[in-house]
Amino acid sequence: MLEECGLPYRIQSIDITTNAEQLTPEYLKINPNGKVPSIVDPDALNGMGIAMMESGAILIYLAEKVGRFFDPHDRYVILQWLMFQMGGVGPSFGQAHHFMRAKKDEIPYGTERYGKETRRLYGVMDRRLGESRYFAGSYSIADIAIYPWVWRHGWHRVDLAEFPNVKRWYTEVGIRPAVAKGMAALDPSRLRAIAAQKTAPAVS
Repeated sequence: MLEECGLPYRIQSIDITTNAEQLTPEYLKINPNGKVPSIVDPDALNGMGIAMMESGAILIYLAEKVGRFFDPHDRYVILQWLMFQMGGVGPSFGQAHHFMRAKKDEIPYGTERYGKETRRLYGVMDRRLGESRYFAGSYSIADIAIYPWVWRHGWHRVDLAEFPNVKRWYTEVGIRPAVAKGMAALDPSRLRAIAAQKTAPAVS
């Protein structure tokens, strides 16, 4: 979203696997829920600055800041599909990742439950994208919210060939220069390098 908006930004890597960095008093001032993502915009509110948590809220904030990707004529359609991501895609795909990939000893019940729901959600998306080029007419924060989850389709064992409308949309969104650049910014090797810079001793 930051690349799409053309806004300058600096990535701060947070290792959420340790339950340490995201629970520090400093980070909890930014995000009281101790999760990612979060942003801090020092230029907001006439220079007073603002800290934002929750991806949906961040996307709405940035869209309104630059006046793009949140067409007022499609506002409520966009919000519906954004909430679809927040309440359905994110939680269900995330659980599928846990039971299918992160858990060392796979639990069949979890795999079946969340795998089935994940495929159901793909069916919802496929029907919608059979009616509309993007989720809410024009390219919007709804597409920006959903794309990274579909990007991990291999993690939740979904073959996009089974959902041709999703595949068409996924390919089209993925070749947008800002999307390609933004996804590359989150490459694990790059994030490890950023984390190493935080812990490197100062050089005098």
